Amino acid sequence: MPTHTFLIGAARERPCTLVVCRGCCCGNPRKHPGTDHAGQVDRLRAAGAEHGFQVRTTDCLGPCDQANVIVVQPSAAGRRAGGRATWVGFAMDDDGTEEIVRWAAAGGPGLAEPPVTLELQFIRPPRDARVRSRR
Repeated sequence: MPTHTFLIGAARERPCTLVVCRGCCCGNPRKHPGTDHAGQVDRLRAAGAEHGFQVRTTDCLGPCDQANVIVVQPSAAGRRAGGRATWVGFAMDDDGTEEIVRWAAAGGPGLAEPPVTLELQFIRPPRDARVRSRR
């Protein structure tokens, strides 16, 4: 007998979400001068409103030596297709930001392949984040 999974509420339609670290090192103009950190978040939010993905900021995600860190979380459909959260490090320049925008606009993890040059910025999440994701 086939089993069916039915998603209700927000889980059924959750869009791709960008979680932008703005903790102790990411987004800090004293540690990373010359980067328009506020402008980056504004650009991501404008693109999210235009293309239908979400953007939120959070406190320190952990890998401070790889700042700025953005986690690209799959949409509900992307997760059903096998997509998992992808951590992107060193996301400080306009080109990298635009690649993240294009990937999220195309569906993100599980639905669209990331740009090859963006894959070079993929990082492993800190150990405590990997443990939390298995609970």
